[in-house]
Amino acid sequence: MLLNTLLLALRSIRRNLLRSFLTILGIVIGVSAVITMVTLGNGATLAVQNQISSLGTNLLQVRPGQRMMGPGGGGAPAFKDVDAEAIASQIGGIAAVAPEARTGATLVAYGRNWTSSVIGSSNAWLITGNWKLEDGREFSDDELRAGSAVCLIGATVRRELYGTRPVVGEQLRVKQISCAIVGVLASKGQGSFGNDQDDVVLVPLKTLQRRITGNTRVNTLLVSMMDGSDANRVKASITQLLRERRKLADSDEDNFNVLDTKQLADTLSGTTKVMTMLLGAVAAVSLLVGGIGIMNIMLVSVTERTREIGLRLAIGALEREVLLQFLIEAVVLASLGGLIGIVLATIASIVLAGVMQVPYLFNPTINLLSFLFSAGIGVLFGFFPARRAARLDPIEALRHE
Repeated sequence: MLLNTLLLALRSIRRNLLRSFLTILGIVIGVSAVITMVTLGNGATLAVQNQISSLGTNLLQVRPGQRMMGPGGGGAPAFKDVDAEAIASQIGGIAAVAPEARTGATLVAYGRNWTSSVIGSSNAWLITGNWKLEDGREFSDDELRAGSAVCLIGATVRRELYGTRPVVGEQLRVKQISCAIVGVLASKGQGSFGNDQDDVVLVPLKTLQRRITGNTRVNTLLVSMMDGSDANRVKASITQLLRERRKLADSDEDNFNVLDTKQLADTLSGTTKVMTMLLGAVAAVSLLVGGIGIMNIMLVSVTERTREIGLRLAIGALEREVLLQFLIEAVVLASLGGLIGIVLATIASIVLAGVMQVPYLFNPTINLLSFLFSAGIGVLFGFFPARRAARLDPIEALRHE
């Protein structure tokens, strides 16, 4: 009986293909929107996590001032390179500490100009930032101590100024000094805030201070913790040490801040997850609209087929058989809409993930839930028209014009 009822429902849908398609259009749009929003949201969350982790492993950023992001404010004194040495030697659980000073500068090579970020630091900067060398070598101890005119360049700088030619041993003019390129950094791509991480030149800290900026300020201390280290303990130890070195009284507030990039990643990931859920919920409203459309068309179908229903009831069909026929028809319509929506959502997600440059993550759970929800919509909104059809009086139905 169930198979015959299903065949009757499919035959009825096939008789009015255009109307059936328009009926399920709301379901198609709803399912597509929900799956696409959730898939892209999950991809964006993973992209944020990957980009934050690219800043460094177990990384703490210590900056002057009380603001968590951006340059230190409020006239807070900058750090010195000896602060980094003190943290590395006096606090346990530390893998590497890198003092960092940076400035913008115009680079010149082979008649080409390029404006980039110039960073002064030590070889520890490569460890704290998870940087690898694509070519060349790190700075030698003598070059770091003497502030030699040597540099490592990022992939973007290499591409813009040198193209594909070998660059190790070449000269690069940074503002007024000429630096020998001793290495090339492996590409990292876009950062978590949309910046190009490869658009960078690294020079020894003393080189930047003596020959480029003319001051001894250090903007940031980058602290990479060992695996398994207690981040809260390390942060508390760094805070206590720096308060002593900066001669702050017990009543004074910190004039620096310590940012844990893992906490930042968790915060941003949590934000994107909430936004994904919100967008998914908004998109799910269209599923209800699609369900109302199914109910409306099914009511029209009951009116059009009143004589057919009366005939079936008159020759012995049971009420539950008529109810099942129209209910299955509604569920089939909604399920077809769900399947079409899943296909369209998959295509849209792959295309949009490429455009947005986020990873495409197939989520079988959201696809299955969307399909089951669309089928549930068919049951929910198809029950009332089906019950109305089943309760028709056979004599009155046969008289219907």
